[in-house]
Amino acid sequence: MISSTDLPEIIPVFPLPGALLLPRSRLPLHLFEPRYLAMLDDVLKTSSRLIGMVQPYDTPGGDGKLHAIGCAGKLTAFSETEDGRYMITLSGASRFRIVEEVEGFTPYRRCKVNWQGFDRDLGPVEKDKSFDRDKFLEALGHYLSDQGLSTDWDSLSEAEDELLINSLSMLCPFEPEDKQALLEAPSLSTRRETLMTLIEFSLRGGNGEEVMQ
Repeated sequence: MISSTDLPEIIPVFPLPGALLLPRSRLPLHLFEPRYLAMLDDVLKTSSRLIGMVQPYDTPGGDGKLHAIGCAGKLTAFSETEDGRYMITLSGASRFRIVEEVEGFTPYRRCKVNWQGFDRDLGPVEKDKSFDRDKFLEALGHYLSDQGLSTDWDSLSEAEDELLINSLSMLCPFEPEDKQALLEAPSLSTRRETLMTLIEFSLRGGNGEEVMQ
């Protein structure tokens, strides 16, 4: 487990709409753009091997702004394909708040970040004491059916609270702004409540024009 002393002040960031990484979760990624191959090469030379996943958003001026809060993942696996691309796995370490974007000579973006306020990310696996699993799984079943998706129900039933809630938060096809709301949830219970709200909204025929606040 990574400690607070291993968290650097400046990290490379990977802005990817809809891609959600949460602490103690794993996110597979496919890198092929030259700037991100350069980022991978540089990250492998660091002791922390951290990459920050951040949701970008468009502004009226067309600039690719970054949400203030992202989640850093430690590069724990990578393999090269025959055509020079890379499959990597990030293991969620801790969320962070962007202080400012750092100008420099790298082709990828870097940010100065603040790790304060996310202490629980570096702690033990979270529990959700008020989790009504049966009610949640019933709603999830309706949602997956409505979306034309399937799942391994045995694995879901046996999964620990955090693994279940975080995995579904990452995998369900929600809008990027909704993914951001799941990321910013201060506790596992709050994330589960947000997830349930998104599922119920979708089942009521939500058109995606509203976002979680």
